Amino acid sequence: MPVDPDQITANLAAVRRRLDQAARTAGRDPSAIRLVAVSKTFPADAVRAAAAAGQIDFGENKVQEGLQKIADTSGLPLRWHLIGHLQSNKARRAAAVFHAIHSVDRLDLLQRVDAAAAEAGTTPELLVQVDLAGEDTKFGAPEADIPALFRADLRAARVVGLMLLPPEADNPEDARPWFRRLRELRDRLAAEGIPADRLRELSMGMSHDFEVAIEEGSTLVRVGTAIFGRRTPTPGPETSP
Repeated sequence: MPVDPDQITANLAAVRRRLDQAARTAGRDPSAIRLVAVSKTFPADAVRAAAAAGQIDFGENKVQEGLQKIADTSGLPLRWHLIGHLQSNKARRAAAVFHAIHSVDRLDLLQRVDAAAAEAGTTPELLVQVDLAGEDTKFGAPEADIPALFRADLRAARVVGLMLLPPEADNPEDARPWFRRLRELRDRLAAEGIPADRLRELSMGMSHDFEVAIEEGSTLVRVGTAIFGRRTPTPGPETSP
C-alpha cells in the first residue's frame, strides 16, 4: 500500500491533540508523556513521513525488521524502541541499536542485554514487561519476579520502568484496572526502596486506550494504527498498538 504523507501528518496531529487533552484532563503536563509511533509492518517511507511531521520516537516489534528500518532511515535523528518480545539470541543485536527495549521479562535476558550493551558501548533504556493477568498468549514477568530485575547490578544498560499489555478489550475502560495496577506496582517498588530513576517510565496504552492509560499515569504510549492506518494481521501473541 502506498504511503500518504499528508494522511500520516493529519493522523499524527490528531493523536497529539488526543494526548494533550487526556493529559490536561488528568491534570498532567503533556510534555511528560512520550508518543512512540509504532511503525511495525509499515515501510521506511511511512517513518520518514512521520519524522517530517516532527515525530522522533518509533517502535518496532521485531528486531530484524527494526534493524532494516533503522538502516533505511539512518540519516534521521530518531529514537528506536523495541516493543515486541525479545528472544535471547537476538539480545546482542537489539542492545547495539535500540534506544529502549520495553520487553525485558526475566533476569537472564536482562543480564544478556546488559552484557551486549557493555560490549557494544551503548546504554539502552530497559523496561520490565509485567504479566499481571497471567495470560498464556502474552509474555511478561510475574509480579513476584519483578523486584529482582530492578535490583540487578548492571554495567551499561539502565532499567527505567515498567511495561504492560493488558488483556484485549473493545472498551478502553476495561483496561483501566490493569493500568492502575501497574502504577500501583511502581509505587510499591518505590516504597520498597527501588531508586526513582529506575521507575520513571510506565509504558502502557495503545491506539484505542491511550487516553485511559495517560489518566492512570502512563509516560510512554505506543500508538500505531491511529497514526499509520490499519495493518494486515500477522500471527503472534502480541496485540497491535
